[in-house]
Amino acid sequence: MKILVIGPSWVGDMMMSQSLYRTLKAEYPDADIDVMAPDWCRPLLARMPEVSEAVVMPLGHGSLALGERYRLGKQLRAKRYDRAYILPNSFKSALVPFFAGIPVRTGWKGEMRYGLLTDLRILDKTAFPLMVERYVALAYDKARIACAADLPQPLLWPALQVRDEEIAEITAAFNLTDNRPTIGFCPGAEFGPAKRWPHYHYAGLAQRLIDDGYQIALFGSQKDHAAGEEILALLTEEAREHCLNLAGQTNLDQAVVLIASCHAIVTNDSGLMHVAAALNKPLVALYGPSSPDFTPPLSHQAKVIRLITGYHKVRKGDAAEGYHQSLIDIQPSLVMDALTELLPEDYPR
Repeated sequence: MKILVIGPSWVGDMMMSQSLYRTLKAEYPDADIDVMAPDWCRPLLARMPEVSEAVVMPLGHGSLALGERYRLGKQLRAKRYDRAYILPNSFKSALVPFFAGIPVRTGWKGEMRYGLLTDLRILDKTAFPLMVERYVALAYDKARIACAADLPQPLLWPALQVRDEEIAEITAAFNLTDNRPTIGFCPGAEFGPAKRWPHYHYAGLAQRLIDDGYQIALFGSQKDHAAGEEILALLTEEAREHCLNLAGQTNLDQAVVLIASCHAIVTNDSGLMHVAAALNKPLVALYGPSSPDFTPPLSHQAKVIRLITGYHKVRKGDAAEGYHQSLIDIQPSLVMDALTELLPEDYPR
């Protein structure tokens, strides 16, 4: 069987979609599973053993480009896919499999996709409260799965593969020493400051961890580099020697390997949080207005800290820096306590 998946366009969603690929491979062991996604997704898909090929989606997130989607679909006809799974809920995301003539096209109804999908699912959000459950449910006949409780347990959570040789090479290239255990911080958030734990709290936690014998690595995109510099600026001069701001200094694949090298991760609700969970790293995940009730870190080694309940749709936080009060209220001591519970007893205290 040949399967095409139209994948998501965000890091966190792409990570959670691996649960579908793992489930499909368990259901159809001989299947070839290709995933169409933006080119930046290649490093993640390359570390998912269930994926045979990453097929590049060259169009931007908001572009309809009907003619280009027709051309892409026509090109894919030669691959003779048997099934397609369309994970985004947009109308345009279902066009390429339709133009490719894939006979079975499965997805949630979304934006008026009657005719584009042959296996149309009507989503009851209360029946499938987690995004990962909505992805995995598509792998099964809809008559079999009416709610999340019907899904075979345990769910196959995301699991990226990184080799020890890669870790040794990349950590040496970025001057991460092996004489101190490394704690990774992911202080950025694509959403903006309202989903970020304040830089001064990160700095307070970093200072304490460095004083205890750890080194800190800061991860993120180029947009997060300034936040890393703000954290560094609040450390003592001696402590700065043990804190590396790698935000914007690595590509995504290097960041995955470096996160795999860490002994634990502290992070906002972000795409890199889901990467760390898929690497099975001890993880403290800090939530504010966004809710872990929909997209929690999928790991038994994760501790979620959130001081409010419900979902709060905000674009800007209460503080001058744009931070949300619910994240300001999470003190470094609370995060340190959670981190201490996750780390082995023979680590520095």
